[in-house]
Amino acid sequence: MKIAIKKLRENAVLPEYGSEYAAGADLRACIESELTINPHETAFIPTGLALELPVGYAGLIYARSGLACKRGLAPANKVGVVDCDYRGEVTVALHNHSEIPQTVAVGERIAQLVITPYITAEFIESETLSDTVRGSGGFGSTGRK
Repeated sequence: MKIAIKKLRENAVLPEYGSEYAAGADLRACIESELTINPHETAFIPTGLALELPVGYAGLIYARSGLACKRGLAPANKVGVVDCDYRGEVTVALHNHSEIPQTVAVGERIAQLVITPYITAEFIESETLSDTVRGSGGFGSTGRK
C-alpha cells in the first residue's frame, strides 16, 4: 500500500519502519529546537507531515515502547486516530508520565503510526439484545485473572 504524504515543513522526515516486519512506522518530532516537557504535562509535538489515507483506513498513533517505558513519554490520548478524510498536520500530544522533566530532541522518534482498516457500523436502536453467558456483567465479571 502506498500512502501519499505531504511535508509541511522543510525538516520533516517521512515515517520509517524500524525493521522489516514492524507494524508501526516511527514518527519524528519536527521542532526547531529541543523541547522540555515537565512532569505530568502534555506538549503538542508537530511531525511536519500530512497524510492521505485511503477510504476505509485510519492511522493509529501509539507510544514507542522504549520512550514510554524508559522515559515516561507517551501519547496523552493513549492512541491517536488520524481519519482518512483528515488532511492537516499530524501532531502527537506527548504526555510526561514521569516525575522528572523530559527533553524531546529535534528529529527524535516520538510515536509510531500503524495503518489499519476499520469498519463503519450502522447503529440501530433495539429494545432487546441477544443473551450470552456473561450477560451484563461489567469489569472483571468473568472471574478470570
